[in-house]
Amino acid sequence: MRNTARRAVTLGLTAAAVCGTLTGAAVASPGPTPSSLYAPSALVLTVGRGDSAALADPERAVTLTCAPAPSGSHPAAALACAELRHADGDFDALTRREDAVCTREYDPVVVTAEGVWQGRRVSYERTFANACVKNAHGAGVFAF
Repeated sequence: MRNTARRAVTLGLTAAAVCGTLTGAAVASPGPTPSSLYAPSALVLTVGRGDSAALADPERAVTLTCAPAPSGSHPAAALACAELRHADGDFDALTRREDAVCTREYDPVVVTAEGVWQGRRVSYERTFANACVKNAHGAGVFAF
Protein backbone atom coordinates (compact mmCIF):
# COMPACT_ATOMS: atom_id res chain seq x y z
CA MET A 1 0.00 0.00 0.00
CA ARG A 2 2.79 2.40 0.88
CA ASN A 3 4.53 1.81 -2.44
CA THR A 4 1.25 2.40 -4.28
CA ALA A 5 0.61 5.62 -2.39
CA ARG A 6 4.18 6.84 -3.08
CA ARG A 7 3.79 6.13 -6.79
CA ALA A 8 0.40 7.88 -6.89
CA VAL A 9 1.82 10.99 -5.18
CA THR A 10 4.88 11.00 -7.45
CA LEU A 11 2.84 10.55 -10.63
CA GLY A 12 0.38 13.23 -9.59
CA LEU A 13 3.09 15.77 -8.79
CA THR A 14 5.04 14.90 -11.96
CA ALA A 15 1.93 15.31 -14.08
CA ALA A 16 1.15 18.64 -12.43
CA ALA A 17 4.71 19.89 -12.93
CA VAL A 18 5.01 18.79 -16.55
CA CYS A 19 1.44 19.43 -17.72
CA GLY A 20 1.21 22.75 -15.90
CA THR A 21 4.33 23.93 -17.70
CA LEU A 22 3.09 22.63 -21.05
CA THR A 23 -0.37 24.16 -20.65
CA GLY A 24 1.08 27.59 -19.91
CA ALA A 25 3.34 27.37 -22.95
CA ALA A 26 0.47 26.30 -25.20
CA VAL A 27 -1.68 29.24 -24.12
CA ALA A 28 1.19 31.72 -24.46
CA SER A 29 2.15 30.72 -28.01
CA PRO A 30 -0.70 29.27 -30.05
CA GLY A 31 1.37 29.32 -33.28
CA PRO A 32 3.02 26.27 -34.85
CA THR A 33 6.53 27.30 -33.68
CA PRO A 34 7.91 25.56 -30.59
CA SER A 35 7.59 27.58 -27.38
CA SER A 36 11.07 26.61 -26.18
CA LEU A 37 14.36 25.40 -27.55
CA TYR A 38 15.12 23.57 -24.30
CA ALA A 39 14.43 19.92 -23.57
CA PRO A 40 12.04 19.60 -20.62
CA SER A 41 13.49 19.26 -17.13
CA ALA A 42 10.76 18.69 -14.54
CA LEU A 43 11.27 16.55 -11.44
CA VAL A 44 9.43 15.53 -8.31
CA LEU A 45 11.79 15.15 -5.35
CA THR A 46 10.83 13.38 -2.12
CA VAL A 47 12.45 12.81 1.27
CA GLY A 48 11.34 10.20 3.79
CA ARG A 49 12.55 8.15 6.75
CA GLY A 50 13.38 4.50 6.13
CA ASP A 51 15.65 2.07 4.36
CA SER A 52 13.91 2.23 0.97
CA ALA A 53 11.28 4.24 -0.84
CA ALA A 54 9.01 1.22 -0.92
CA LEU A 55 8.91 1.06 2.88
CA ALA A 56 9.07 4.78 3.75
CA ASP A 57 6.27 7.31 3.66
CA PRO A 58 7.34 10.57 2.01
CA GLU A 59 7.73 13.32 4.62
CA ARG A 60 8.23 16.08 2.07
CA ALA A 61 7.83 16.39 -1.69
CA VAL A 62 8.60 19.28 -4.02
CA THR A 63 8.55 19.97 -7.74
CA LEU A 64 11.60 21.29 -9.57
CA THR A 65 11.55 22.61 -13.13
CA CYS A 66 14.91 23.69 -14.58
CA ALA A 67 14.18 24.49 -18.23
CA PRO A 68 13.67 27.03 -19.53
CA ALA A 69 14.04 28.70 -16.10
CA PRO A 70 14.27 27.42 -12.50
CA SER A 71 10.85 27.16 -10.88
CA GLY A 72 8.58 24.85 -8.91
CA SER A 73 7.83 24.45 -5.23
CA HIS A 74 11.49 23.76 -4.37
CA PRO A 75 12.64 26.51 -1.95
CA ALA A 76 16.04 26.91 -3.69
CA ALA A 77 15.17 26.05 -7.29
CA ALA A 78 17.99 28.08 -8.88
CA LEU A 79 20.67 26.47 -6.67
CA ALA A 80 19.26 22.96 -7.18
CA CYS A 81 19.12 23.41 -10.97
CA ALA A 82 22.69 24.77 -11.03
CA GLU A 83 23.94 21.75 -9.06
CA LEU A 84 22.14 19.32 -11.37
CA ARG A 85 23.49 21.09 -14.47
CA HIS A 86 27.01 20.90 -13.02
CA ALA A 87 26.53 17.15 -12.41
CA ASP A 88 24.95 16.72 -15.88
CA GLY A 89 21.77 15.41 -14.24
CA ASP A 90 23.62 12.56 -12.48
CA PHE A 91 22.37 12.53 -8.89
CA ASP A 92 25.23 10.23 -7.82
CA ALA A 93 27.72 12.82 -9.08
CA LEU A 94 26.43 15.61 -6.82
CA THR A 95 29.41 16.92 -4.90
CA ARG A 96 29.85 16.13 -1.23
CA ARG A 97 30.70 18.97 1.12
CA GLU A 98 34.10 18.13 2.60
CA ASP A 99 33.54 20.35 5.67
CA ALA A 100 30.49 18.36 6.82
CA VAL A 101 31.00 16.49 10.08
CA CYS A 102 28.32 13.86 10.71
CA THR A 103 27.79 11.30 13.44
CA ARG A 104 27.79 7.58 12.70
CA GLU A 105 24.23 7.26 13.94
CA TYR A 106 22.03 5.11 11.71
CA ASP A 107 18.67 6.81 11.16
CA PRO A 108 18.11 6.17 7.43
CA VAL A 109 16.75 8.87 5.13
CA VAL A 110 15.67 7.97 1.60
CA VAL A 111 15.44 10.45 -1.27
CA THR A 112 13.83 9.97 -4.66
CA ALA A 113 13.73 11.89 -7.91
CA GLU A 114 11.19 11.09 -10.62
CA GLY A 115 10.52 12.90 -13.87
CA VAL A 116 12.49 14.21 -16.83
CA TRP A 117 15.97 15.78 -16.98
CA GLN A 118 16.85 17.41 -20.32
CA GLY A 119 14.45 15.14 -22.17
CA ARG A 120 15.63 11.90 -20.47
CA ARG A 121 13.47 9.91 -18.06
CA VAL A 122 14.82 9.97 -14.48
CA SER A 123 14.07 7.51 -11.68
CA TYR A 124 16.50 7.82 -8.77
CA GLU A 125 16.51 6.52 -5.21
CA ARG A 126 19.23 6.72 -2.59
CA THR A 127 19.32 5.94 1.12
CA PHE A 128 21.62 7.93 3.39
CA ALA A 129 22.69 6.85 6.88
CA ASN A 130 21.13 9.97 8.44
CA ALA A 131 19.91 13.48 7.59
CA CYS A 132 23.38 15.02 8.10
CA VAL A 133 24.92 12.72 5.50
CA LYS A 134 22.04 13.51 3.11
CA ASN A 135 22.57 17.24 3.56
CA ALA A 136 26.30 16.87 2.89
CA HIS A 137 25.58 15.55 -0.64
CA GLY A 138 24.44 18.30 -2.97
CA ALA A 139 23.78 21.33 -0.84
CA GLY A 140 20.60 22.39 -2.66
CA VAL A 141 18.95 19.54 -4.50
CA PHE A 142 17.49 17.63 -1.53
CA ALA A 143 17.48 20.57 0.92
CA PHE A 144 13.77 21.13 1.44
